[in-house]
Amino acid sequence: MASLRTIIAQGRKRIGLLIGAGGPAGMAKEDGTYPLIPAVAGLTELVLKAIEHDYAPLIKLLKAELPQHDIETILSRVRSLAKVIGASKVHDLDGKGFDTCGERICTAIGKVVDARLPKGPSAYADLVSWVTGTSRDYPIEIFTTNYDLLLEEAFEAVRAPYFDGFTGGREPFFDPVSIANNDLPARWTRIWKLHGSLGWCKGEREEVVRSGKSSATHLVFPEHLKYDQTQKAPYSALLDRLKAFLTTDDTLLISIGFSFADAHVAARIDEGLASNPSASVFAFQFKSLAEEKAACDLASRLPNFSVYARDKAVMNGIPGPWVLPADLPSKDWGPIRASYWGQPNPSDPQQFLLGAIEPLCKFFAASRSTQVFGAAPTGLAVPTAPGAAV
Repeated sequence: MASLRTIIAQGRKRIGLLIGAGGPAGMAKEDGTYPLIPAVAGLTELVLKAIEHDYAPLIKLLKAELPQHDIETILSRVRSLAKVIGASKVHDLDGKGFDTCGERICTAIGKVVDARLPKGPSAYADLVSWVTGTSRDYPIEIFTTNYDLLLEEAFEAVRAPYFDGFTGGREPFFDPVSIANNDLPARWTRIWKLHGSLGWCKGEREEVVRSGKSSATHLVFPEHLKYDQTQKAPYSALLDRLKAFLTTDDTLLISIGFSFADAHVAARIDEGLASNPSASVFAFQFKSLAEEKAACDLASRLPNFSVYARDKAVMNGIPGPWVLPADLPSKDWGPIRASYWGQPNPSDPQQFLLGAIEPLCKFFAASRSTQVFGAAPTGLAVPTAPGAAV
């Protein structure tokens, strides 16, 4: 943690962020309740409830033949059937009927994820504060599988420039050359929407354009994309950008709220790290290490992939429990430790906190100052177990 704080406080390292559905799910609403946007399980429940009046029998039949019942798996099957069956019928719907069902699902998804940041402090506001708080040799690159526009809102709130791969005025179009060349100044943050976004829609020539309207939801793509869909622009260019980032010397990708169950994204990370030992991934996970199977699988094969869970960590392929050292890195480190180690709730044991997005972003924002941290924790433990993560 001392090394990480030094790295993120400076502007010399090439740093990327990978933000999954657990990001906005770990953020509070205006009234202080959670989540700001539900994760996949909550999203599935809300979307299926929104369409159950017209599609309850269909959803029941689809669930019976699918291994997973999340909304993204269901949407993948609906779109696949819409594409291949034509005038034939499956579950009493023809291809056009399934196409309409897919649009209804995407509309319902759009209504759920079309949230706004709370007025005042938020995790994304802290993140933007860190991004803009220092001069940088390289731009920060943010990769996200989320469809919402919360990141864009956070950058625009403080007039911080960003680039998302689109350019133009009337109908901004996607420009893969700009992504590949990466020629913009370092102060322009890159925001790469790996699975699409609210505001993306089809133009007159069937190309992807950015409408600027959050109601344009029919091009929202699910996690479980088929191979041919991932090869279409802009998705292929964005996934290639992730791999290109990790094949660049001396890079660090920090993930939060991402389970690594997405095969397309995990494959790019796997390929990039395997071919470039100088790149690293720090995966900050919300659950216990035993529950983070996909992340641990990558960490077991890639020594430059580290997992930081609430109870344990995996570093250099070796798992170990968190154990606090008796000596602090510096005399004022106690309050800093309180920002990443403590009790989320009075009934919980002490644990690593940065698997949740709010403490992680606050840790980033405060990396250049010791005055914004709270009081130091008590009862510091002495390391006794071999292989312990410190």
